[in-house]
Amino acid sequence: MSDSIELRVFTKRGCPWCIEAIKYLNREGYDFEEVDVSSDPEKFREMEEVSGQTYAPTLTFGDLMLADFGVDELEKFLKENEIGA
Repeated sequence: MSDSIELRVFTKRGCPWCIEAIKYLNREGYDFEEVDVSSDPEKFREMEEVSGQTYAPTLTFGDLMLADFGVDELEKFLKENEIGA
């Protein structure tokens, strides 16, 4: 993975889909930044601006974005976009 393109995951505290996404990424060995938007209005606005919605998890990788997803959709997104750990 290029140092200039970072995998970021916007999450909300207590969100079961967020918890599962983070577990999956950790288990598979991905380097990523978790951004908890629960108590940071600026980060929440950033997530909303990037995705056009307010649901978490939201994942970004360069210009690519996946919003409001479960692990099955995450796996498919990573594979289709050839984003490896």
